[in-house]
Amino acid sequence: MNATVSTAGGTGTDLRPAARKHKSKDRLILAIIGYTALTLLALFCIFPFLLVVSSSLTEESSIIENGFQLIPTSFSTEAYRILFEYPADMLKAYAVTFTVTALGTFFGLFLTSMTAYVLSRKDFKWRNTFSFFFFFTTLFSGGLVPWYLLIVNYLELKDTLIVLILPMLMNVFYIIVMKSFMGSIPEAIVESAKIDGAGDFQIYVRFILPLSKPALATIGLFIALAYWNDWYNALLFISNEDLMPLQYYLYRLLGNMDGMRKAMMASGAVITTNLPTESLKMAMTIVATGPILLAYPFIQRYFVQGLTIGAVKG
Repeated sequence: MNATVSTAGGTGTDLRPAARKHKSKDRLILAIIGYTALTLLALFCIFPFLLVVSSSLTEESSIIENGFQLIPTSFSTEAYRILFEYPADMLKAYAVTFTVTALGTFFGLFLTSMTAYVLSRKDFKWRNTFSFFFFFTTLFSGGLVPWYLLIVNYLELKDTLIVLILPMLMNVFYIIVMKSFMGSIPEAIVESAKIDGAGDFQIYVRFILPLSKPALATIGLFIALAYWNDWYNALLFISNEDLMPLQYYLYRLLGNMDGMRKAMMASGAVITTNLPTESLKMAMTIVATGPILLAYPFIQRYFVQGLTIGAVKG
């Protein structure tokens, strides 16, 4: 028998089908609004990248006359020809960047996660004191000159790969985020492992790390991006051309192009629009971001999960 609702006149009407229909209509409207908003947001994010790709394949004179266009009116690969004019140097810069990014991400994740695990343990009585020391470094620093003297004069790390890895090895913000995530792992897991005779390092490796994959993937992506895009440490500490990372190599190449352009403008010897300065910048962007864009889909699932770090407990 269908449920009815009595009215003042004594008649009954079944409201459940109408309620279900109204709820289904609301979901449909919400889905349309959501997918439309996400589509527009995706287009808003993709459009600048397509503009960069198009500009990197456009003649310099066309960019100067018409500005940046989504569809190239005059196709040219001159910017890429200049970039890869010396392929051995480009490959060497790629190799240095890959090495620094891989080693820095691995050791950075290892030290960050291990520090966060120790600070998340409630049975470690000094955890608040150490947390204060870590947080204090985010408020004050010694400055550029003492840091440079420490790296060059005392540690003697100039013109080594270590100098590209060590300064960015640990980030206090990442430690705090990782600590928040590990604090949401049930304490019963650690206690049961202790009862079975597992040591602290065994618990960290065999239980904590597997349960922290979303956090590790998210923090690992941030660390990898920082190492991949770093050029400032190379500017300060690297003078050996064989140890130049990709970003610093591109930075110097662009600087040389700007210097050449200004010299030619001053002398009036050649038409300066033949030098693809603007399109070269766009081509550098493609060369520098390509590998990261290719790597992102492999960790996207963990990255999406890691966006909710600290939402359960923190």
